[in-house]
Amino acid sequence: MDASSEYANALPTSPETLYKLLKHLNIEFKIFEHPPLFTVNESKKHRKNMRGFHTKNLFLRDKKKKNYLVIAHEDSVIDLNLLTERIKSSRLSFGSKERLFEELGVFPGAVTPLSVVNNTKKDINIFLDVEMLGQDTVFCHPLVNDRTISLSYNSLLTFFDYLELSFETLSLSF
Repeated sequence: MDASSEYANALPTSPETLYKLLKHLNIEFKIFEHPPLFTVNESKKHRKNMRGFHTKNLFLRDKKKKNYLVIAHEDSVIDLNLLTERIKSSRLSFGSKERLFEELGVFPGAVTPLSVVNNTKKDINIFLDVEMLGQDTVFCHPLVNDRTISLSYNSLLTFFDYLELSFETLSLSF
C-alpha cells in the first residue's frame, strides 16, 4: 500500500472525515490535488501559486519508546543528534512504518500534523518549528500524499486544542 488516496479506505480516518471535522471546527482550508509526493523536492516541482509555510514532518521514536512528531519548515536540515539534546530525549530514530500506522494512522509519505487525529492514546510528543508561529498559510498533507491542504497556524492550534493535545515550539534551525 502507498500513501495516496487510492488506499484512503484503509486509513482509520479518511481525508473526507478530516475535512468534515475541520469544517465543524470552523477552520478554513483549501485542498490542492497533485500526483503522490514522497519528498520535499518532489513537492516543490508540483507547486503553482502555493505560497506559505510548507511542512516537513518527522515521526521519530527514542530508545525509551516515546513517540515524537516534529513539524518543521520543509527546508530545515534536522540533525537527529542535536534534536535529541534539544528536546531532552534519548537517542532518536525514525519510527517504523508499522508504528507510524499504529500511532498516527498514515502510511510513509503522508505524515502530517493533522495525523494526530488518529493518536487516540494522546501519547505523541509534538514539536512545532518556531518559524511556524503566526503563519497565515501552512501547507501539509490531509492524511494522503496526493493532496495538500492549506490552513493557518492558528487553525492548527484550534485543531490540537479540540483533540486535547499539547505541543512545544522550538527552534529547529541548527
